[in-house]
Amino acid sequence: MKTIAFIPVRGGSKSIPLKNIKSFCGQPLVYWTTKAAQDTPEIDEVIIATDSNDIKNTVLGFNFSKLKVYIRSSENAGDISSTESVIFEYLNSVVLNPSDKFILIQATTPFLLASDLSGGIQRLKQSNKDSLLSCASVKRFFWDKSGQPLNYDYKNRPRRQDFEGTFIENGAFYINSIANILENQNRLSGKIEVYEMPEYTMTEIDEPDDWAYAEYLMKKHVLAKNQKPIKLFLSDVDGVLTDAGMYYSENGDELKKFNTHDGKGFELLRKANIKTGIITSENTKIVERRAEKLKVDFLYQGREHGGKLESAKIICKKLGITLGEVAYIGDDVNCHELLSNVGLAACPKNATNKIKGIPNIVLLERNGGDGAFREFVELFLEDIQ
Repeated sequence: MKTIAFIPVRGGSKSIPLKNIKSFCGQPLVYWTTKAAQDTPEIDEVIIATDSNDIKNTVLGFNFSKLKVYIRSSENAGDISSTESVIFEYLNSVVLNPSDKFILIQATTPFLLASDLSGGIQRLKQSNKDSLLSCASVKRFFWDKSGQPLNYDYKNRPRRQDFEGTFIENGAFYINSIANILENQNRLSGKIEVYEMPEYTMTEIDEPDDWAYAEYLMKKHVLAKNQKPIKLFLSDVDGVLTDAGMYYSENGDELKKFNTHDGKGFELLRKANIKTGIITSENTKIVERRAEKLKVDFLYQGREHGGKLESAKIICKKLGITLGEVAYIGDDVNCHELLSNVGLAACPKNATNKIKGIPNIVLLERNGGDGAFREFVELFLEDIQ
């Protein structure tokens, strides 16, 4: 018997075009629920059901070992198509054990964690019930249109701290057996168990106005818990502080084009008492002079591939900090190792696909040489203020 996580992600969203791969807290929206499923030990396969090649290519770029893509029919990917319709399409197209567990996950609930999925699986097993859904506990007073209270006695209004509240379906995940789903033609059936999640998880991303608020909640409740304070900000040069172009004068002198907005970014970090540094594979006087003007604390040139990570470790040792307290922005394969090991990683919009696929990397809106470093700095400083 195995457990399958199933995440439907269609490409035809009207309210937010291609919202499932729109950047949310530095990653495509679908990344967060997919990662939660990938990191859940009890889950054997993660199925992304999509009708979009853009979504297919994006999720395959995550390089998650459990992930498979199922191409759903256009008939079951329309505006009025139900989630159940694509579930039945998939279950009728593959050979599975009827006793296999099936977990429906909605990509528009990025607050879902692997611990929630594991907890839900264990809760259902211990309860001996047939299916399970996730809910948020809401301490609000509900009424119907006829003026009748639904969850409390208004004559004896309870204090919030004494009020048990009401469960509201948050849409994060549903667990059932394949046999039950096919027999009852529904994601839930029989005796149903509830798995409780925090109140903020009921926030779904269906309209543009939901987006900024959901990112705020994600940073406050999820990402902040896993991130150490950043004490060192490092940057690559070509493709980050420059546009990666090679310019030559008539005399054959090599030139580079830097962006003054990035220079202000280094100044902002200094004012915030954050150490700065440049680690680059090239070794030129141009970079040396630029680093001097930027007043960076550390400059390491001629560092290719693993040399960048080793240089960062040397700086960390000097400062008495760990790589988890380092932020780094890079754009190409020679930055991959360092980006994969720092506490906060980012890349310009035009970075290579291999770099964009690094888990948790912040995908910036600007290209290298066009203020990408400044954008990264401002995002960082906004979060710590």
